[in-house]
Amino acid sequence: MTTLTETPHAGGFLVWEAFRDYTRETITIATGTLDPGTVLGRITASGKYAAHDPAAVDGTETAVAVLWGKADASAGDAPAVAVVRGPAIVNRHDLVFAGTLSAAEIAAAHVALLAAGILVR
Repeated sequence: MTTLTETPHAGGFLVWEAFRDYTRETITIATGTLDPGTVLGRITASGKYAAHDPAAVDGTETAVAVLWGKADASAGDAPAVAVVRGPAIVNRHDLVFAGTLSAAEIAAAHVALLAAGILVR
């Protein structure tokens, strides 16, 4: 029997949002191949986004958005859509974090997203 595996799909993390034209925005991903639901930070120097990294010191240490769909910036900057403000509610089980974060780092990212109006449930 063939085993099928469902991968994250665009917007699969979203539970509720007030109005998509308000909560979502077209952004620029600076680096990496990222899946839908990836928690993002904003690089202070460029205003571009990358995967949230609590150990960084370039701005990505603060979670500010959640990537809507898959983005491939492995060959350079790539446009993408992200939930950047609320009111919005996202499913914590569907969020993707780069690397291995501690429970405290994940909790801090949830608090940072809440500051943007994105509630993690």
